[in-house]
Amino acid sequence: MSTTEPRLTTQDDTSSAIPSGSPRTDQAVKETLEDYTLRFAPRSYRRWTPAVVATTALGGIAYMADFSIGAGIGLAHGTGNALVAIAVAAVVIFITGFPLAYYAARYNIDLDLITRGSGFGYYGSVLTSVIFASFTFIFFALEGSIMAQGLRLGLGLPLWLGYLVSTLMVIPLVIYGMKALSKLQVWTTPVWLLLMVAPLLYLVVTDPGSVDRFLAYAGTDGDGALDPASVLLGAGVCLSLIAQIGEQIDYLRFMPPKTAANKRAWWTAVITAGPGWVVLGALKQAIGVFLAVYVLAEVGPAAAPEPIQQFRGAFDTMMPSWLVIPLAVVLVVISQIKINVTNAYSGSLAWTNSFTRVTGRYPGRMVFVLVNLGFALVLMEADMFSFLNDILGFYSNCAIAWVVTVATDILVNKYLLKLSPHAPEFRRGMLYAVNPVGVVAFMAASGLSIAVYFRLLGDTLQPYSPVAAALIAFVLTPLMAVVTRGRYYLRRTDDGIDEPLLDTDGNPSAITYDCHVCHQSYERPDLTACRTHRAVVCSLCLSTDRAGDHVLPAQPPAA
Repeated sequence: MSTTEPRLTTQDDTSSAIPSGSPRTDQAVKETLEDYTLRFAPRSYRRWTPAVVATTALGGIAYMADFSIGAGIGLAHGTGNALVAIAVAAVVIFITGFPLAYYAARYNIDLDLITRGSGFGYYGSVLTSVIFASFTFIFFALEGSIMAQGLRLGLGLPLWLGYLVSTLMVIPLVIYGMKALSKLQVWTTPVWLLLMVAPLLYLVVTDPGSVDRFLAYAGTDGDGALDPASVLLGAGVCLSLIAQIGEQIDYLRFMPPKTAANKRAWWTAVITAGPGWVVLGALKQAIGVFLAVYVLAEVGPAAAPEPIQQFRGAFDTMMPSWLVIPLAVVLVVISQIKINVTNAYSGSLAWTNSFTRVTGRYPGRMVFVLVNLGFALVLMEADMFSFLNDILGFYSNCAIAWVVTVATDILVNKYLLKLSPHAPEFRRGMLYAVNPVGVVAFMAASGLSIAVYFRLLGDTLQPYSPVAAALIAFVLTPLMAVVTRGRYYLRRTDDGIDEPLLDTDGNPSAITYDCHVCHQSYERPDLTACRTHRAVVCSLCLSTDRAGDHVLPAQPPAA
């Protein structure tokens, strides 16, 4: 093994050797099919305009779960408390989502790769990858349940068969990643918007009294007066959606480079499709409350949170009865497909990330599409819809702790304290295995907030578990950075390649090198020098190098 510091100065200095522990070459060849699961998304692949990327990302929030979530909160706590809870959650989600969306679009990496360099370390972010993967199959199951309800009402399919149909039908659409999903989302969005907005507007115009009944609804758990505990309980359920920014980022990482010419369009797309998703999400939750109150007398409190029943009632006011159920079913099916291809896609990325880092093996993204769908199907068959708010209320504590920790590291540790490296780093060898800054903050915030949620600290504090998760993460993240003096962010500051990582516009460099392990060409941000050869190695080959032959040694501390 070489004892000198590895360095590469030219593009042509590569080796033909394929040392032990290298990944299969055929997986590297299929990177466009794999959609750059573990790595930086290269400029050569990012051919979409900011508008197309934004439309594709926003298409993924066509889910019907918002209507159910809003309805559940509204029916329990009343309209006033529900609307305030929805607004509080939306503000938190927007603020925390902004820095994450910017880093994804600017540096073309997903949320797991951002998390690695924002306080967690190379292996430390496995924790959050599993949490995000759980988010995707929980919400896949939720949307699949809603679709099965629609298929039962419209076609008479039993629920168990509806669950199976809603699971299997997304597989062909997920195989081809961003290329297929961009077309699906762009073409289905106008139809979805028309079917969702038209009946609501018609209902408000033709039945103004429905608005008064909506605003006056007091809920089953109180007298309708504004109550902080009810607001926070409702906000905690809404905040379970905070991890949705991860799915938005899975599309935003394909944004084109930001230049002087596209600056306005670039920022508009990032804000709209990044943290801006929550604006539409909050509106859908409020509409869910409205529609649940509207159909409550007809279908009862058990069925009122079901979107198929909500839109059946809305369609019934504006069209012939024979058309009502078919259109309601079409809306539910389109919505389910639009979101569940995203859930299956993002979940496959998260599971693959975790598995490859832990085992050093890369089985391919499609294996984990099936794993994620398997988990979702089990939840559906277990009738998760009947205890939806309990699942989301518990899950939100972990999701809040994670997202707030990463957002705080970017906003405070990187920009204010300057203890965290400004540019995100994700490559093995450049990062420590575990960074206590993010890991400690996340574990303390999630652990204590879960204890609060399960009333281990008393009944009075239980509604405040999401507040505890956010505050603890926000305080501990910079505190841990100060205590550790930022020592555990970077194992190395030099990756052994002389070519700058960023170009003159601050975008990731498009200069390409050939990985000497898999013999494929990759752009500069995806590579480091090799420890044992005068050549470069790509991030996937580093991830699957079980012997550590190619991983750069730790950099000696400065004298």
